[in-house]
Amino acid sequence: MGEVPRPQDRNFDRRVFLERMGALTAAAAAGSTFSPAAVGAYPAVPAPGPTPSDRGLPDPRSIHATDPWEMTVAELAALIRARSLSPADVVEAYLKRIEAFDGTLKAFNAVTADAARAEALRLQGTPWSGPLHGIPLAMKDNFFTRGVPTTANSHLFRDFVPGYDATAWARLREAGAILLGKTQMGPLATTRATTPDGVVTTRSAWAPHDPAVDPGGSSSGSATAVAARMAAGATGTQTGGSITNPAARQGLTGLKPTMGRVSLHGIVHLSYTRDHAGPLARDAVDAALLLQAMAGPDPADPRTLGLPPVPDLVTAAAPVRRGSRTVLRWPTRLGVFPGEMDAPRRAMVSTFEALGATIVEVEPPEEWSLLTGGAFNNVRLVERAEPFLKHLRGDVRLFGVALSPWINGLLLSGPEYLRGQRAKMVLLRRVLDGIFDRCDAGVMNSHVPFDMIGLPLVAFPIGLDESQGYPLPLSAMLGGLPFGEERLLSLVAAYQAETEWHRRRPADPAPAGATGDDRGGAPPLRLDVLDVEEACQ
Repeated sequence: MGEVPRPQDRNFDRRVFLERMGALTAAAAAGSTFSPAAVGAYPAVPAPGPTPSDRGLPDPRSIHATDPWEMTVAELAALIRARSLSPADVVEAYLKRIEAFDGTLKAFNAVTADAARAEALRLQGTPWSGPLHGIPLAMKDNFFTRGVPTTANSHLFRDFVPGYDATAWARLREAGAILLGKTQMGPLATTRATTPDGVVTTRSAWAPHDPAVDPGGSSSGSATAVAARMAAGATGTQTGGSITNPAARQGLTGLKPTMGRVSLHGIVHLSYTRDHAGPLARDAVDAALLLQAMAGPDPADPRTLGLPPVPDLVTAAAPVRRGSRTVLRWPTRLGVFPGEMDAPRRAMVSTFEALGATIVEVEPPEEWSLLTGGAFNNVRLVERAEPFLKHLRGDVRLFGVALSPWINGLLLSGPEYLRGQRAKMVLLRRVLDGIFDRCDAGVMNSHVPFDMIGLPLVAFPIGLDESQGYPLPLSAMLGGLPFGEERLLSLVAAYQAETEWHRRRPADPAPAGATGDDRGGAPPLRLDVLDVEEACQ
């Protein structure tokens, strides 16, 4: 793999990003459409030169897995391109996994088996179109899928069948991806996956016997599907941790991009200034392959316009070797907050140091706890309530267990909302000037700050916790500068080249009804409105 140019995160103008986020916030408050022309576009950044469509793919001879569902997206792509596997073979292998295990894991709202088989057969008669050709994916059930119900796991949308695809899914489909089905999610993306009335559905792939083990948030169906090898990859959305948390809980690589990097058109939304869409994948290369297809400008979403072009994320995620050693693609200063590192994270930081990172201590900006606390974080509930006003004036029972955040959004005052939005801009400025003046990426212990200010985050596995008598993944999270996805992917790819945690997977679950949990007759685990409210803090 050749070197890529200087990473995009150091070619941007902080002033423009601050202005854009300020204008986006003002547009949300005014109920108008954000216009990039109001603040200007970023200076032109040369796009990466032409690269072969098989970039990032391994040599088929180096692939040791024999079952398609054990292979990464990159490995599947290499074998499909070499005609050693057909899309029909791959789809059938995943559908058999779903049939065997989803009765226990409950990752899917709907499985589109017949359509997936038909699309796989169609693709077999067409030339190979790129690394997602014939790759079976799962979509979170708030992504519009033309002709397939999109319920957001809610009574409000239970009969909704969209007439068009979400832009992110349309781009994946056009790249050759095949829809396996729609995944379970928190009702209206509020908490872990449950029925609209709060009965817990999706289990952690790592602890299917224990419904109390949280699979990670509203994208938990997508995470369980990927972790249990019932999908090669999946999509998630994040307003409050729902890509990075499921990835962390289930040993995956989950990337929340910079605000505007991926279009939100055709996704049931919660917050105009906080929603993000991104991939849940097995490793950094797979995350890059998915994000490369999903990202880019979309006239239907003004937040995506006037941004730097999407760089070559797949090359960025290719580990760089220098002799027998893996080294970082770019010189990188990795920031850590003093006193906030446990033993697994210290070991992770030591690995990055061995790879060539310069480790620097960074102090949290002034008033960090105040600016990232619940008082300011919860102003997003106002943005959540506004588009649902007609439903809130109707039958509020249709909100089910998710009602309380919408009611609280109605109760927040205008001054509180404005003060919260101003605090967000103060936080963004202090992060850019107070943290990233000393480092290029930082080890983060919470998703909340970067969710608030639209900066990218990646979660990835760094170990296993055996203290419960069975393994549960341990994870870390790195945060980056605006449009820093390529640097974050390069860091995780280098780490994964030197470790094996991302290759560990959970044992296959017992069939439904074979364990002694609630499927054997005990009352099901249920969330109430207070549990949902706590999840939205």
